[in-house]
Amino acid sequence: MIKLAIAEDHQALIDGILLLLEYEEDITIVGTANDGETLIDLVRKKQPDVVLTDIRMPKKGGIAATETIKSEFPNIKVLAFTMFDQNEAIRQMLEAGASGYLLKNSPLEDVLKAIYAVYKGNTFFDANIKVEKENNSNKKNKGLLTKRQNEILKLVAQGKTSMEIAEELYIGVQTVDTHRKNMIQILGLKGKGALMRYALDKKYKF
Repeated sequence: MIKLAIAEDHQALIDGILLLLEYEEDITIVGTANDGETLIDLVRKKQPDVVLTDIRMPKKGGIAATETIKSEFPNIKVLAFTMFDQNEAIRQMLEAGASGYLLKNSPLEDVLKAIYAVYKGNTFFDANIKVEKENNSNKKNKGLLTKRQNEILKLVAQGKTSMEIAEELYIGVQTVDTHRKNMIQILGLKGKGALMRYALDKKYKF
């Protein structure tokens, strides 16, 4: 069962998506939000598998909300659902951690396909936008880390354990360990202590 959260400031569009998914036995809606801050609260409480979010919303936009969600819950998949087809918006959303990007004028059936795709670990992009398939891999090859991962890396350089890092950043130990594994993969590191050596080499210190 796929747990889905939806964030969109136009309630009519949320209602349309809910109608589309009403008879989908494999998807359950755990909640909806009309702004980014409410979305983050919803995600923290319900921890959905997939988040479908607009980019421009009140209080906190979709890009900033995605960064927060992915830093706290790296395994949650985020799917952008927006009117913006500019390359910069797409780039920022992907760098924030989104796994897919849909335009609001796309068929609602594509929303359904996208939800299943990102849930399975794949990417999904609207047919009407041009996205280089290697965007995510390029990001990894460049060693681009999230704000939260950079925070953790600084603490790794200080020799702190996952438990100590979790306490300092007010996150779970498992979340820290997941970030560590993701950073090792993103940075292409190998061997025990590689992350520590990388952190020291890059001077990730206060």
